[in-house]
Amino acid sequence: MNTAPSGGGLLVLAATPIGRLDDASPRLVHELRTADVIAAEDTRRLRRLCRDLDVTPRARVLSYFEGNESRRTGDLMAELRAGAHVVLVTDAGMPAVSDPGYRLVSAAVAEGVPVTVVPGPSAVVAALAVSGLPVDRFCFEGFLPRKPAERGRRLAELADEERTMVFFEAPHRTEATLAAMAEAFGAGRRAAVCRELTKTYEEVRRDGLEALAAWARDGVRGEVTIVVAGAPPAANAAVDADQLAELVATREAEGLSRRDAIAAVARAAGISKRIVYDAVHKR
Repeated sequence: MNTAPSGGGLLVLAATPIGRLDDASPRLVHELRTADVIAAEDTRRLRRLCRDLDVTPRARVLSYFEGNESRRTGDLMAELRAGAHVVLVTDAGMPAVSDPGYRLVSAAVAEGVPVTVVPGPSAVVAALAVSGLPVDRFCFEGFLPRKPAERGRRLAELADEERTMVFFEAPHRTEATLAAMAEAFGAGRRAAVCRELTKTYEEVRRDGLEALAAWARDGVRGEVTIVVAGAPPAANAAVDADQLAELVATREAEGLSRRDAIAAVARAAGISKRIVYDAVHKR
């Protein structure tokens, strides 16, 4: 088990269950029992977790969340400098991954304070594993911007990303996000919506983005992680630029506007409108 080195502090990032309590590791229990200070995103959830794990912490408990992260980092660094064994936990999963923690880790590293980790549950890795999509190369994009225009711009930047992409999303925004992804990446781009992972009502839906958006129209509940297949390599695209331009020209001859023709070709090919647009204008 890790202990603080003589004369110096130790920062421990401890993963907590994302659903099932029995995913908690024996080492997590040990760290909660032996810490001098526990920094928790939600102190009420920490108390509930300790009760469920039959742990009585000896530690001083401090709140550490988005609203006080900058200020509280200084307090925790003072504890570490004084030789404290500090354990950081967030509501679920791994601290610093779309959760508080980065500022404290960065400050500790800058001052040479040892930092270690209690590995464990992570919605990012769990969703990747069950998605059925390639996992040899992937990137984590966290939460997309809430405003539609900003979200659209971010997705347009990712349209040509070849790695599998992982996103977090709030349940009430899932339909809108999937629809925006279908527009940016192509209606047929493969994806998986992972809901309530490891919990009683766990559900994984795998389909094209347009079909998933239609499924989400009736409402989605619980914690949501979206995994989206990467774009096909440019050299191996299903149709080349000249073919795309010809298809758009055909649709225009049938009476569609250029904008609608581009959208129709992109939807049929399962690629982003940006690729079709570029093909047309380069020609």
